[in-house]
Amino acid sequence: MTLPGSPFLAYRGDDLHLEGVSLKALAQAHGTPLYVYSRQAMLAALAPYQKALAGRPHLVCYAVKANSNLAVLQTFAEAGCGFDIVSGGELARVLAAGGDPAKVVFSGVGKTRAEMRQALEAGVRCFNVESTAELEVLSEVAAAAGRTAQVSLRVNPDVDAGTHPYISTGLKGNKFGVAHEQAVATYRRAAELPGLAVTGIDCHIGSQITEVAPYLDALDRVLDLVEAIEAAGVPIHHIDLGGGLGITYTDEAPPAADALIGQLLARIDARGHGHREVLFEPGRSLVGNAGVLLTEVMYLKPGEQKNFCVVDAAMNDLARPALYEAWMAIVNTSVRQGDAPVWDVVGPVCESGDWLGRDRALNVQAGDVLAVLSAGAYGMTMASNYNTRGRAAELMVDGEQVWVVREREQAADLFKLEKRLPR
Repeated sequence: MTLPGSPFLAYRGDDLHLEGVSLKALAQAHGTPLYVYSRQAMLAALAPYQKALAGRPHLVCYAVKANSNLAVLQTFAEAGCGFDIVSGGELARVLAAGGDPAKVVFSGVGKTRAEMRQALEAGVRCFNVESTAELEVLSEVAAAAGRTAQVSLRVNPDVDAGTHPYISTGLKGNKFGVAHEQAVATYRRAAELPGLAVTGIDCHIGSQITEVAPYLDALDRVLDLVEAIEAAGVPIHHIDLGGGLGITYTDEAPPAADALIGQLLARIDARGHGHREVLFEPGRSLVGNAGVLLTEVMYLKPGEQKNFCVVDAAMNDLARPALYEAWMAIVNTSVRQGDAPVWDVVGPVCESGDWLGRDRALNVQAGDVLAVLSAGAYGMTMASNYNTRGRAAELMVDGEQVWVVREREQAADLFKLEKRLPR
């Protein structure tokens, strides 16, 4: 059977393995729902980025929002990565995982003053500023703290990345970034403000992008701005091209990371900007196909119009299908012979939107363990406690080694910060 995603995921006989470990055995030992990640798959996904950028000033900043488990962050920190964060909480995670704050870029449209102070005290490399209003506030916070905030403006190039509207970020109608037409004036203002030092320019056009053309279009617009900004007297030291490279969930064919970067670097060099440091912020492409979500089949419920396969994972464990109808492959961790009826794979949450996959041909029985593939990105980070359901445990595998990198939440964990009224 051909599986989308990681080459580290394969059947051995009738048993699905991630690296050298049986997924069914992990489910039996640790319970379900259960997230399992491959450390080797993450490092293999990082390697093309590092290879393509070797020999020139660069920094690969892993996008923490894709998967923020401490062991995942530790894996990338030890591999030399920086980090792209969007909250003070993510900064705290990076530091707890051993990340270097001098390799952290702080993105996001709504940074609070407290988060700005936290990042300044930690010594982050750069703030990716997304509005003139934010620029003014950061100047106030930095000046009051007696510090200098290195800033890069995130510009909105108005480029269609050809992805789902919820994860498109580079169009005029999106909330992100400074409008292309206002960029030069905003850079002039940044250069005037106390407590700030302009260091670069940033652009991010979306997520799950599967074509090269949108990146090249955005790059040309960014380089046009670099030339205009420097002509206005504001030097630009680095170019941050964001992330967003897609993965294969079903039949998508995104470019390889090194092929994409090779084309971008060639364009940068051809336009005379090869001396500048380049930053990339990959997330999904590093972890998406490195993880699976395991879930046990509880009940099979045939019906007149639909057959329902009821599992113990739900929309609170994996929000992507309910949030934007994301398609993720679902397979049985044990090969069964015979017919494969068509099922809707649904969870126990009291919402009709609680489904993991629709119209899936599966040969299953109650008690089987299913694997939702390509679940390493935006799975656990988007999980919730809806219906007072504890979030899943997380495991990391490396060869035949297995680590519990997050314990399963218990009911008491979910209300330990709540208080009853006094009587």
